[in-house]
Amino acid sequence: MLKELSIGKIGRPHGVHGEVKVHVTSDDPRRLERLNAVAARRGGKETVLHITGVRYYQSTAIVRFREWTDPETAACWTGAELIIGREEAIPLGENEYFIGDLIGCRVETEDGTFIGTVKDVLQTGANDVYEVDSPVHGELLLPAIKDCVKELAPQEGRIVITLMKGLIADGV
Repeated sequence: MLKELSIGKIGRPHGVHGEVKVHVTSDDPRRLERLNAVAARRGGKETVLHITGVRYYQSTAIVRFREWTDPETAACWTGAELIIGREEAIPLGENEYFIGDLIGCRVETEDGTFIGTVKDVLQTGANDVYEVDSPVHGELLLPAIKDCVKELAPQEGRIVITLMKGLIADGV
């Protein structure tokens, strides 16, 4: 289970006072409004930033951090991930998981046959799709629906599935 979560990515500076555009990756687009500080991480460097203001332009958050007062300083952190500790995360409901907790999980059938490892979770709108790297079948796209996913146990690092007809090339 992850100890830290990425909630956004810093874009280019906005204006002359060190504000930056932020692409919020949290399910809650107004997540930054309820935080006092975040960590910015890029290329092995990390810094703590204190949020002093958040406003929105279309679908982009414009964020002001106390530590940055000019666009040149802010520009050095373009592309950085904004990180919070898991304890600051929005509480999850029953049967809800952070995507980062699913990545790396072992995928197996109900009889314990190893299928592969989750490498990404695609959010399609209708349902999530688990992108699985399988040594036998190559890349598999498994729909996160009850007919396919029988058990999610990210705390144990595994997902149990039923291989529905048509999910792999040999027609299983």
